[in-house]
Amino acid sequence: MGISLTTDQILALAPDASSAAAGKKLANAKPWGNLGQNSEALWGECQGSALYQVKIDLSSMTIQCSCPSRKFPCKHGLGLLLLAVATPSAAPISEPPEWVTAWLAKRQAASKRRETNETSATTKTNSGPSTSWAKRAEKRRELVAQGLERLDLWLSDLVRNGLASVESQPATFWEQQAAQMIDAQAPGIAAWLRSMAGIPISSSRWPEKLLGQLGRLALLTEAYRQGEHLEAALQEDVRQLIGWTLDQDEVAARGERITDDWLILGQVTDEEEDGSRGPKAGKQRVRMQRTWLLGTQTGRAALVLQFSAAGAPFPEVYPLGACQVADVLFWPGACPQRGRIEKRHGAWRAIQEPLPGAATVDAFFAGVAAALARQPWLERFLCALQQVVPVCSNDRWYIRDTSGTALPLTRGNHWKLLALSGGTAVDCAGEWDGETLLPLGVLVDGTYHLL
Repeated sequence: MGISLTTDQILALAPDASSAAAGKKLANAKPWGNLGQNSEALWGECQGSALYQVKIDLSSMTIQCSCPSRKFPCKHGLGLLLLAVATPSAAPISEPPEWVTAWLAKRQAASKRRETNETSATTKTNSGPSTSWAKRAEKRRELVAQGLERLDLWLSDLVRNGLASVESQPATFWEQQAAQMIDAQAPGIAAWLRSMAGIPISSSRWPEKLLGQLGRLALLTEAYRQGEHLEAALQEDVRQLIGWTLDQDEVAARGERITDDWLILGQVTDEEEDGSRGPKAGKQRVRMQRTWLLGTQTGRAALVLQFSAAGAPFPEVYPLGACQVADVLFWPGACPQRGRIEKRHGAWRAIQEPLPGAATVDAFFAGVAAALARQPWLERFLCALQQVVPVCSNDRWYIRDTSGTALPLTRGNHWKLLALSGGTAVDCAGEWDGETLLPLGVLVDGTYHLL
């Protein structure tokens, strides 16, 4: 049996460097007792200031420990995983103790309840909304429509006066308009306006970037006015971009499900403003985590989003550089990108096969163009390229495909990528933001390395 993950993949689960270091210290059998594993779980008891029970659901890589740590996963969970990988015999195949079987049974019961709730949500969606819900929805539509009318006037004035007029404007210039969108119950547009505040004088090309963002925003407001004239899937995108959120039951009722062998290629964590309204608006920082998945059979990319406020851990951890057969549920839309793992089939495995990516940069861009033709507000794309060579020219980094076409990498040093490749062609995965590629991982000699 055993866990088919590498030490690096397990350490990548750590919430910070100190947790990773502490986990390494516990990767020996001395403090452990009652160790064991089966096809479902890995477990053990670690003697510290108290006796801590650690249990791991191997299908979802969910780790639970009885210790009081607020970090997730804690050092005990990391240590147990590292020990099981380094010394599989330390955790022999056996029947789990009662505290493990009870936990697994509770998780299975919760999963069945979710499936029942999703089925119920589908039935309710098909039967139509209640009268009170319809009244609230109509009221919000009126507020959004009024807010977008005021926004269009503001955008027209901005363009008529010239973009140079915003060069010396303070952040409140954007924040005031964003606050009006919060009042109009359009938080998605409010967040968009706040993000544009940093564009002026950010680079020599800032007028071009700002004009592009303003154009996309104007396109969104016009799309909202078209309403039912748009295809149903595009209507879903427009509503979500404006700020309507879907709960899990609604996603389950209307989203697309894809079963595939999914590669977990990389992860990016950013901070963004919370979008609240009031004297503390925009002051609380919220962490957003983007995890990119790629289906080996379908070639579909999935973006898993997680959010964390006030330093709380993200709800789920994903073993980067691993793969697993699973059902991914996508949020409804014209070109579905955001998804979540709904059901898992089997254990995680290390990525070993060549990445199912594009053969050339031009082929990748053709895919991007096709996606934007269906949903023009997409901002980021998973880029998996086969047989590319990293190069550095005039202090700028690129990856070059077999045809000689180069793709610029994000600013910074990428010596690790060059060292892993040895200057030869490798399969590489990254996040494309429309201008540069952020490398996430590289496959070298059958081993996937995180960047």
